[in-house]
Amino acid sequence: MNHEPATWRLVDSGPCDAAYNMALDESIARFVRLGESPPTLRLYAWVAPSVSIGAFQRLSDVDTAYCAAHTIPIVRRPTGGRGILHGDELTYSFCARSEGLFSHGLLDTYRRISSALQSALEMMGLPATMKRERETGRNLARSPLCFQSTSYGEVSFNARKLAGSAQKRWKDGFLQQGSIPYTIDYAGLAAVFIQKGYGIPGNESAKHMAGLRELIPGFEHRTFMDRLIVSFEKTFGVTLEDAGPSPQEDRLARQLSVEKYQAPPPRQSRGSRQ
Repeated sequence: MNHEPATWRLVDSGPCDAAYNMALDESIARFVRLGESPPTLRLYAWVAPSVSIGAFQRLSDVDTAYCAAHTIPIVRRPTGGRGILHGDELTYSFCARSEGLFSHGLLDTYRRISSALQSALEMMGLPATMKRERETGRNLARSPLCFQSTSYGEVSFNARKLAGSAQKRWKDGFLQQGSIPYTIDYAGLAAVFIQKGYGIPGNESAKHMAGLRELIPGFEHRTFMDRLIVSFEKTFGVTLEDAGPSPQEDRLARQLSVEKYQAPPPRQSRGSRQ
């Protein structure tokens, strides 16, 4: 018997401010976990350069005075990982319940989503590779920058990281957030993140990360988005249907934006580790 592919949701939000971006991801994840919304891939951007730090990252990794002087908002992500200076990029989030395809834990979920990212890059003519070993020990904690190291499941080209991802898991579901830079502001990274003897960023960062415009001649945002959507559908055997956030999701996101994400991030969030 033939079965129609499952229909998941695609939310193309376009550019939003930093607080609303984080708030909407959290809100969508909450309704997906409740079973009131389908698994959701969200694609978005940032209205202005912004910094996001991981849920358990030290705020002291960021030069907050520099960010304030240059009107660069700082938000703490719901997910883990390390700091990102968002700018010319495609940001994604994906959330689903912990069942079916996603019933095998964090690393398997990373691998599946990274396979879709890798496939999209290959469609763009870039033979990216996916890391299949876990980062441990001293290397795991060295740098405050997400793109300074490549962890399990993350995608790179010639040892230069192309996408940074982090995940938040609950018993009933998960949220994964990721950044795919088109252009990297190396000078901005050097100014925003406090280096503390790590030998980063500046010229050293170019050895560890790359933007897609640098690697793909004639790169076009819309083409890459379309190929990422197709790759996601093929990887998971689903159909992605365009839709906006539900009224309930948008209402909660606006509330969280004001009450949680517009305030300066606390020095470290509370709660169980991811």
